[in-house]
Amino acid sequence: MLFRRRARMLRWLVCGRFGPVWMWKALLLFVAIAFAGQLLGVIFNKSSVQPAPRSLFSSPDAQGPSLGSCRPHTHIMFLKTHKTASSTVLNMLYRFGEERDLRFALPLGYQLGYPLPFNAHRVKGYRGPRAVEFHIMGNHMRFNKPEVEKVMPADTFYFSIIRDPVALAESSFAYYKEVAPAFRKAKGLGDFADDPKKYYDPRLRNNHYARNLLWFDFGMDHNANFSMALARRGETLIRRAFKLILVSEYFDQSMVLLRHALCWPLDAVVSFSLNARQQKPSGIGGMSGSWVGKAAAAAAGVGVRGGRQAKTPPNLSLTEEQRGELREWNALDWHLYKAFNRTFWEEVDRFGRAQMDQELALLRTRREVLAQVCLRDGGKPVEAHRIRDKNIRPFQSGLVKILGYELQPGLDNATTQACLRMIRPEIQYKDVLDAKQFPRVQPAQAQPGQQSQGPVIAAGGAYIRQDSSRTGERLAVGEGVGRTVNEVERDWDGSRLMRSNQTLVRGEGKVRLR
Repeated sequence: MLFRRRARMLRWLVCGRFGPVWMWKALLLFVAIAFAGQLLGVIFNKSSVQPAPRSLFSSPDAQGPSLGSCRPHTHIMFLKTHKTASSTVLNMLYRFGEERDLRFALPLGYQLGYPLPFNAHRVKGYRGPRAVEFHIMGNHMRFNKPEVEKVMPADTFYFSIIRDPVALAESSFAYYKEVAPAFRKAKGLGDFADDPKKYYDPRLRNNHYARNLLWFDFGMDHNANFSMALARRGETLIRRAFKLILVSEYFDQSMVLLRHALCWPLDAVVSFSLNARQQKPSGIGGMSGSWVGKAAAAAAGVGVRGGRQAKTPPNLSLTEEQRGELREWNALDWHLYKAFNRTFWEEVDRFGRAQMDQELALLRTRREVLAQVCLRDGGKPVEAHRIRDKNIRPFQSGLVKILGYELQPGLDNATTQACLRMIRPEIQYKDVLDAKQFPRVQPAQAQPGQQSQGPVIAAGGAYIRQDSSRTGERLAVGEGVGRTVNEVERDWDGSRLMRSNQTLVRGEGKVRLR
């Protein structure tokens, strides 16, 4: 009886004060359905959402074998010697620095005052010793250590690269035949080797390309008569200045040693050969190359006529006797090559031959993997006119074809950018870095009485400003890549640049470049 009374009282309280029972049942059912739906959604999301794929360039393979507790070098000076695969090395420095927002000691044009001895004021943005921190220096220069030390910090790592003088002569003859008077006069490299003094005049501009080019690039007198005392003195100077000398013929071994010396990840020294010249069916000559930009040609006093290229390839064939004659002609370079080639293999022995073989295999495997990912047709270099993207076509100069690469289509944005860095030609890459470090701003109006910077020559799209300094050297100060003709622009320091496609603009008249 008591139980029934309490049940009726509870029913009255619920129905009378809180609503009918059916409403509560409906509410409970709705809550149960919502909870079940949320639970099922979480389960389905966990099973269907996959983690973002790791980039190929951030995988453990990109780091390579452990380097211990060392810290990566970021203050680096690379003496970019000519015709030694140095453009490929410079690309590594560009990539490493760009990815880490390091500051480059860039030239006003494309070379640091070359062929004059380097002067610190040739560096764009230089404001005096230690006024600005520069991390990486690597464009062509004639080495002058006291001036370099004004730009680069005291803890800078100095290194360079050399090549067998015969292979270097073959490449130089192919690229500079129309630039160096000694080469221009000779029918072929063999003719030059038979009697170099017949063609060579040390007084003529650009003939430094024809004799002891390494010795010249290291800042020494390339026309000096050979003596063992002189050769050893030059060798000693180089050893004191540079911590590592790489050898072009052993490029991969060089990259392993460089990686450990700089404490860099593996991908930083994995590269594709840049600015290689097209091999002829005879297989004469090396693959490594460099560029002779229109700006450099104009600065050297060489005419550029509409960008036309000679169709006749240079004759590079040599007999064994002629190869010996070239080594004798380049005796100072030959001494350097033998001395630092010996030192190089001593470094390899200290590193360990077994470890070198292991890391060579990793380096080459990694290069193949990146080539398959980044490059069309598995990485086969192609002629420039076959490259669809005009922004990555290598500049053509001299009497040989300079090859480049095409990117694999369909890559994601991050991979595209990483791959693009690996194949971007030297001239275009310098322009990209220049634009980042020196974004163009509206220049201030010239003050009354301000000194003129000198006339401007536009040679095939490159701006050339006649320097008013005591040297009188013409400086290339910008490459008009992808721009239209008849532009008026200003350089980073506000100086006026007038461009009229291969004309010298002076007042109202136009003087055609010869």
